[in-house]
Amino acid sequence: MALNLAPIATVVENLIPWDTVRISQPAPGQPVFNPETGEYTWPEAETVYEGRGAVQPAGTAAEVVSIPGLNQPWVPETRSKYRLLTPLAAPVAEKDQLVTVVAIHEGGDLALLGRQWRAQDPGGVGTISVVRTTALDQVQQTREVP
Repeated sequence: MALNLAPIATVVENLIPWDTVRISQPAPGQPVFNPETGEYTWPEAETVYEGRGAVQPAGTAAEVVSIPGLNQPWVPETRSKYRLLTPLAAPVAEKDQLVTVVAIHEGGDLALLGRQWRAQDPGGVGTISVVRTTALDQVQQTREVP
């Protein structure tokens, strides 16, 4: 007999103070110089999902990675550990997609607005999940995403 977690997922989803998050796929290419503003602008990202989500610290402090890896351009790269919670019905965030909080729930933390995070791995999946969890690393130099 299979265990039906749908009722439990509904209860858990109703307990979470959801914000509105946007998951986007960065557009390929380099920034383009806009002579009118004198600034570089990035190509527009493709929105993959915009809906209920919650960004939370992952429970550990940020760390400095001291051993260079293939994907690290320099040694002292900070990693800000966060996690994204989304309903199971939301699409799975893929590695390197950007997560932005675009609206917060009443009484929520205004400091979430304007920050971006990069998905470290595809969103977690499991046999007995009630919400989806995705590991995030905060983008240290946030670029504007429409």
